[in-house]
Parts: sequence; C-alpha cells; structure tokens
Amino acid sequence: MTLTPFQIAVPSAELDDLRERLSETRWPDEIPGAKWDYGTNLQYLRELCRFWEREFDWRRQERELNAFRQFRAEIGGQGLHFIHEPAAGGAKGLPIVLCHGYPDSFVRFRTLIPLLTKGTPAFDVVVPSLPGFGFSDRPRERGMSHDRIAGLFLELMSELGYPRFVVHGGDWGAAVAEAMARRAPDRVLGTHQTEISWRRIFSVKPDELSDEERKYVEAGKRWQMAEGAYAMIQSTKPQSLAVAMNDSPAGLAAWMVEKFRSWSDCDGDVERRFSKDTLLTNLTIYWVTRTVGSAFRIYYEAMRGQEPAGDTKKVPLGLAVFPKEMLPVPRVFAERFHNVRRYRAMPRGGHFAAMEEPELLADELRSFFFDDLHFQ
Repeated sequence: MTLTPFQIAVPSAELDDLRERLSETRWPDEIPGAKWDYGTNLQYLRELCRFWEREFDWRRQERELNAFRQFRAEIGGQGLHFIHEPAAGGAKGLPIVLCHGYPDSFVRFRTLIPLLTKGTPAFDVVVPSLPGFGFSDRPRERGMSHDRIAGLFLELMSELGYPRFVVHGGDWGAAVAEAMARRAPDRVLGTHQTEISWRRIFSVKPDELSDEERKYVEAGKRWQMAEGAYAMIQSTKPQSLAVAMNDSPAGLAAWMVEKFRSWSDCDGDVERRFSKDTLLTNLTIYWVTRTVGSAFRIYYEAMRGQEPAGDTKKVPLGLAVFPKEMLPVPRVFAERFHNVRRYRAMPRGGHFAAMEEPELLADELRSFFFDDLHFQ
C-alpha cells in the first residue's frame, strides 16, 4: 500500500465559484406559512445560503480538520482518504474503525475522535471516507456496495498493522460494520452500531413477529412513505438528481439540510443540534469534491447487490438506540440477526449520534468494548 500524508487545500477559485453561484441562486416560491411541510423551509434556506456566501469561514474549518492526521491510500485500485489518530501519549490503544454514512461525511466524528484517543484505556482511531464521499476517490465502475467497501476497509486495517480491531457505524456505516464482521469474524472483535441494516425490516414473515416487532415493522412502513422518497430516487435514478445537486449549492443545501433537521433530536430547530458552521462544513466538502452524485450511487449499488456472505452472530454487537433515530430497533428484533451483547436505549439524540451526543456515544463505546467485552 502506498500511504501518502494528506492535507485539505481547496483552491481559492473553487470557493469564489461557490460564492458566485450562491449569489445567483434562482429561488422558487413557497406557500405562505408552509414552514417545513413541503420540504426545506425557504426562509431558513435563504438565511443559511446567505451565511454560506458572505460569512462562512471555510479556511478556519480547513485548518481545524487539518489538525487531524490524514492520509490517502490506494487500496484495491481505489483511493481512500482516512484519518488515523493513535491513542494519546504513546499508549497502546484498541484499534477502532469509525464508519460514517449519508448525508454526512468523515466530519461526523470530528468531536468524537479526541474523546476516544484520550484517557486510559483509549482507542487508536481510523476514520475512512467511504468511496465516493469526501476526499476518497469517486468509483469509476459499478458495484461499490457496502459489502465491497467493507473489503476495502479490512484491507486498509491490515496495511495499517491492525490484525484485529473493533468497528462502530451508523447509517451506511452500520451496514459496512456488519459486512466487515461477516467477512472477517476472526479479525473483527466486536461491532457497535446505532441501528441495524435496513434490509432486515421486511425480511421476517409477519406471522412470525411479536407484537413489539410488528409495531416496529409497521413504523418502518410509515417512515418509508413519509421520509423514504429520497432513498428511492437515489437508488433508482441517482444520476438525474446528481446533475442538479452538483450544479447548485443552494439545491445541495436544500436536499441535505432537511435530513439533518428531520432525523435529529432538534424539535424542529436544526440549529439546536448543528451550528451553521457544522452544516456548511459538511456541505462544502460535498461541493468542492463534487461527490454528491457518487454518494448517491451507494444506494443504487446496495439495492442491486447481494446479501453479504457470512454469519452475523459470530461477532458480538453493541447497540446504542437513540430516541430520535429514524427507526429505533427493538432488542428482540435485532437479536434475530445479531449476537446482541449490549443494548441501551439512550436518553437523547438522533440519527447523527456522534455529532449530536458525542460524549454519550464515547461513554457507550468505552463501556461496551472495555467493560462488557474486556478488550484493552
């Protein structure tokens, strides 16, 4: 593996172009008093985009992100960007892979990383950007599903000198974590997730479900009708959507910020959980890397990919279920597919747990891997 130190350095021309496009946005109309009923609220979006154009300091965000040890590596013909932060003070840490999802990026773990590398015991933290996201390469061929990504991440950990390790993930990161455990149960000591694979929801015959499970599946159907249209588009016609999102930063913001509001524990006020700087740092990464289309395609590939081979019950799983998660999974349902060794209903937080409640999540990871599983 060729390992190259990496620093984010967005050309000034890219930022100038971004600001110009924002200034020239053709805004649609809106039903008076619609608020967020029809999607992203126009008043809030205009305020956010005005801030993005005139006040947002990308260079400060860039400097802060560059304080992490970042690298690029060529794995299986795919260029991967990743953060590698060993345990502080030269101590030997438990290696952990943190896997992000959509519509976030590696910045999901920005606050969590130092909480895991400090203290005793601590973690050696590896945070890869999924292929097609952020500063990883955009795949140039079909088939980059979560299972194939799992294979790349396993190879990355081998090349970094970690024969055995643990994994945490949410959203697509949970699917990748499960696939890593399926592929290499002798190497993955344990996984920790905030949800289980969406494929499971409708995989059990209705007459085999308990009452609690039946309510969960019915909630999944309701969520799919109310919130799932984005996933259907991205898994069927991603390229059609990508042209608009790749050309209009305001359109990109409208498509993604609504998810941060809908899927978080914010009571309808997205900035209760995410500052403008946080939202715009994530959006700017998508914009300057032109990865919105390649990020969409993971949905397309997963929809057509086969179920990863292997037994999900060979590796212990810890579940931290946050109350405003899109579809909080009951333990009885998760145990059909996983060796659930820890299940905790969290007191607050939503889908973006590492961003919303990093301290709670850090405590959970320590409790599961160090106290429950006794890894050191």
